[in-house]
Amino acid sequence: MDKRGSHNPAKALMAVALALVMGLLVRTWNDSGAQSGARPDTRYLYDTRPVAPRGELTPAEVNSTAVFANVSPSVVFITNTSLQQDIFTMSVYETPRGSGSGFVWDIQGHILTNYHVIVDANRVEVTLSDGSKWKASLVGVAREKDVAVLKIDAPAAKLRPIPVGDSANLKVGQTVYAIGNPFGVGQTMTSGIVSALNREIQSLSDRTIQGVIQSDAAINPGNSGGPLLDSAGRLIGINTQIVSPSGASAGVGFSVPVEMVNQVASQIIKYGKVIRPGLGVSIVREDLTRRLGLDGILIRETIPGSGAENAGLKGSYVRGGQIILGDLIKSIDGKPVHTFDDLGTVLDQHRVGDTVTVEVFRGGANKKVAVELMEMQ
Repeated sequence: MDKRGSHNPAKALMAVALALVMGLLVRTWNDSGAQSGARPDTRYLYDTRPVAPRGELTPAEVNSTAVFANVSPSVVFITNTSLQQDIFTMSVYETPRGSGSGFVWDIQGHILTNYHVIVDANRVEVTLSDGSKWKASLVGVAREKDVAVLKIDAPAAKLRPIPVGDSANLKVGQTVYAIGNPFGVGQTMTSGIVSALNREIQSLSDRTIQGVIQSDAAINPGNSGGPLLDSAGRLIGINTQIVSPSGASAGVGFSVPVEMVNQVASQIIKYGKVIRPGLGVSIVREDLTRRLGLDGILIRETIPGSGAENAGLKGSYVRGGQIILGDLIKSIDGKPVHTFDDLGTVLDQHRVGDTVTVEVFRGGANKKVAVELMEMQ
C-alpha cells in the first residue's frame, strides 16, 4: 500500500497547533503595533471637523458674563417647610412647602425675598452660592409690598451684599437680568428688557403695589424673591409675579421697585416692622359706604389725640336711633381716594409726622383740613 496518501494524525495535530500559534502572533502584532511597519487598526477611526476660531466675545456678552460673575454670589436659594400631622399615628413631621430665591442684603446676614415665598412656613432654610445651608429666622414682613426680611448667622466672609441701584430713572427698552433658582435646579440668569413701567399688581394682602417694573426676562417658579438687575449689575427690583396660563414664563414678569424695597427693608431691620403713616381714623366698611350711595372713605371714628382729631375731623355715630354720618374723605393732597386701597397708596408716599391736606365732604359741602400723620398700629 502507498504510504504517501495515508493519514498521519500526529502531523495533522502539529499543523493545527502551528496555525493557532501563528494566529495569536498576528493578533498580538496588530493589537500592539510594536513591530516595525505595523499597521494600526483603523476600524474605529473617523475624521472630525476642524474647530473654527471663536474670536472675542461681543461687548454685550462680556457685560452679561461679568454681571453674573459679580452678582451670583449674592443670590441665595430659599426653601420652606411646614409641619403636618399623620391622621393615623398623630405624629408630626415636616413637609416641603415651597421654594424661591433671595439675595444677601448686608454682612449682618439679612436676606431679602418675597413674602409669598415664606408665608406660613414653620422652618426656612437659606442656601448660599457656595452650597452651605443656614437656618433662617424671620425678622419681619411687608405683606402689602410682598417683601420679607430673613436673617442667618453666617460669617461675614461668606456674605456678599448685592449692589443697590435705582429704578426711578429706568427707561423702557433698557437691558435687565434676572438671577435665581427656577425649579430648584441651581443658579441661572436670564435677560430681557424693561417692557413697561409704573404697572400695578395685587399683593397677598389685596393691597395694590404701584410703580411696578414689567420686563420680558424669563421668570419661572423659583425665581420669585430673586433680584432684577440693570446692565451695571445693580439691584433695581425683586421679581415677584408672572403672567402665564401655564405657570411658566410667558415673557411678562413683574418686579417690586428697589426704592420701595430699600425703604421697607430698612424699617423692618431697624424696627421689626414697617412704620406706616396714618390719619388716625377708623373707617366704615367699603360695602356699607357704597350701599349708602357714597363715593369716598367714610370716617367711623377718630383716634383720641391723633392728627385727625386735632384737625376736627368728624366720625359717624347714632343719635336717637338715627345714624349721623361723619366726614367723607374725598382726596388727600389733591389725589382722589375712592377706596381704602387708594387711601393707603397715597399715605405710603409720606412719613410719620408729615402734614397732608385732607378734603372731606361734610354737611353738603367740601372742606379742606390739615392733618399731621401718625404711626399706624
